Amino acid sequence: MPLVSGAEVVLGAAKDGRGVGAFNVIQLEHATALIAGAEQLGAPVILQISENAVKYHGALKPIAVATLAAAAASSVPVVVHLDHAMDRDLVTEAVQLGFTSVMYDASKLDYADNVAATTEVTNFCHDHGVFVEAEIGEVGGKDGVHAPGARTRPDEALAFAEATGVDALAVAVGSSHAMTERTAELDFALISALRDAVPVPLVLHGSSGVADADLTRAVEAGMTKVNIATHLNNVFTATVRQVLTDQPNLVDTRKYLGPARTAVATEVARLLSLLKAV
Repeated sequence: MPLVSGAEVVLGAAKDGRGVGAFNVIQLEHATALIAGAEQLGAPVILQISENAVKYHGALKPIAVATLAAAAASSVPVVVHLDHAMDRDLVTEAVQLGFTSVMYDASKLDYADNVAATTEVTNFCHDHGVFVEAEIGEVGGKDGVHAPGARTRPDEALAFAEATGVDALAVAVGSSHAMTERTAELDFALISALRDAVPVPLVLHGSSGVADADLTRAVEAGMTKVNIATHLNNVFTATVRQVLTDQPNLVDTRKYLGPARTAVATEVARLLSLLKAV
């Protein structure tokens, strides 16, 4: 199946009241695992490459080309998304490479500068048929607004969405990045209020810290795109650790990365079911 647009997947899900799982790619094994999990359930999926992952690889193109190729070979709709890009040039490169969605993060700027920068990026991306996600404030887990106590005001979210023309908006409702325990307390009443106020789909960042039942409840309350990264890294790493513990003399990387990939695929299918992705 050809790579699909972020608009097709996210706007379609929002219209139907479904969630969309957005999972991070660090290595090729992640990309193929995420697609395999989505194929098990027959659900669309978003593969995210973050600016931090680009820094890890030293460049965007190698991991991007591999991920785009894996997406093109999938039997389910796949969106390849640039996540938390603060580098404007990185957005341009991603669009040129064929990404169909970007999240531009100007949240460290003051409000007026954030609006101006985000509007410029949105106009550029829309000229190239690319879906745009943004956020108002800094992100929790990164000393910012998505820390557990932070909350996005519906009136401010509406004003930001209207001023920038973005296609989706990340909001602060109680989750935080990089949580290794699933103890986040989401504000479901706020999610519903934001859904009613904001004319574009809502995005939940830091969803690794959200319990199973609350992932489902968040979608039912009005969330559409749900980002999960650390939780799947835990699954991947725990599997590698267990295989190497059981077979301490193992040196063939395929023998431990393969089981980790399978474990992530199984968990992705389970998470997509919780998100009501089909």
